[in-house]
Amino acid sequence: MTDLALRRGLGRWTTWTPAFAFVVLLPSWGRHLPPIIMALEAALLIGAVMAAVYHAEVIAHRIGEPFGSLVLAVAVTVIEVGLIVTLMVSSKGDTSTLARDTVFAVAMITMNGIVGLSILVAAIKYHLAVFHPEGTGSALGTVIALAALCLILPQFTTSQPGPTFNGKQLAFAAVASAALYGMFVFTQTIRHRDFFLPPTNATGNTDDDGPHAIRPSSRRTLASLVLLPVSLVAVVGLSKVESPAIEAGVDWLGFPHSFVGVVLAFVVLLPESIAAVKAAAQNRTQISLNLAYGSAIASIGLTIPTLAVASIWLPGTLTLGLGPTHITLLVTSAVVSVLTVVPGRAKSLHATLHLTLLATFLFLSVVP
Repeated sequence: MTDLALRRGLGRWTTWTPAFAFVVLLPSWGRHLPPIIMALEAALLIGAVMAAVYHAEVIAHRIGEPFGSLVLAVAVTVIEVGLIVTLMVSSKGDTSTLARDTVFAVAMITMNGIVGLSILVAAIKYHLAVFHPEGTGSALGTVIALAALCLILPQFTTSQPGPTFNGKQLAFAAVASAALYGMFVFTQTIRHRDFFLPPTNATGNTDDDGPHAIRPSSRRTLASLVLLPVSLVAVVGLSKVESPAIEAGVDWLGFPHSFVGVVLAFVVLLPESIAAVKAAAQNRTQISLNLAYGSAIASIGLTIPTLAVASIWLPGTLTLGLGPTHITLLVTSAVVSVLTVVPGRAKSLHATLHLTLLATFLFLSVVP
């Protein structure tokens, strides 16, 4: 199948999936559903997430930068926040750590999972994964700063008992996170855009943005403008319907309740993971790393401020501070990531280090 045919097939698939998901959502809202229907709606939930990201990308590529990146980031944030908030509202158990668990899982999956897989694919196929250390290092530095501010610092503040911020501290963290995200977008899309494009020796030219550089037609963009909100509504609605099944499934497996955050992170990051591995297979590791670190930056830099505002109405407290085990994993991942990024070239050993850290995170999430 040619790339054009693949894109057309994806376009058709992402057209009917959100509409079908929305139609299925209406009669199932507020009802107890049999397992077979729950399984169907779980598949539709994943499909709606992928469709939402696809339509956000179409709009982003049509309007260009920097607003295109903002549209994509906002869409992914709506999905993540929607999943978190619906579970926090509908769950009967303690959900004070759900936001922290989800955001931390996103950080670990992007820093180690997406990065590790992308480097492994590129290194196996092209001997080395090549990228710009200036741009990738800037993205990684932003991830580390955001993670330290929002996930580590709450564990050590003393104004309020427990690993939580008080109101003023949470407001400061929210404003600082949003400011860091805004500065990163400005750097990536305007000030130093060249540092985030694939190197010349990896792609053969310096201004190649890959398949996404093709500007969508007006008709395609208009369709995405209609289908994007339908997809987002379907995601939020289906997550509400599926929330009891997600929690019941985690409990049935005997996993800790915090593993729900890992499930949400995998759902949110599935489309970006597929796109990143595809880019790496085309010797475009820079694009893969942009997707990985960009997802982590958006997850922390936009989700935490949004939840900080939502916490005014949400029940319970917003616990953000990580425990010692997770802090150790995060700091180790940051150190390994710096050593991977600084040379601007990575080999399969680097990929193995990152994937091992991801496996350790997943194992300790199940067996803490």
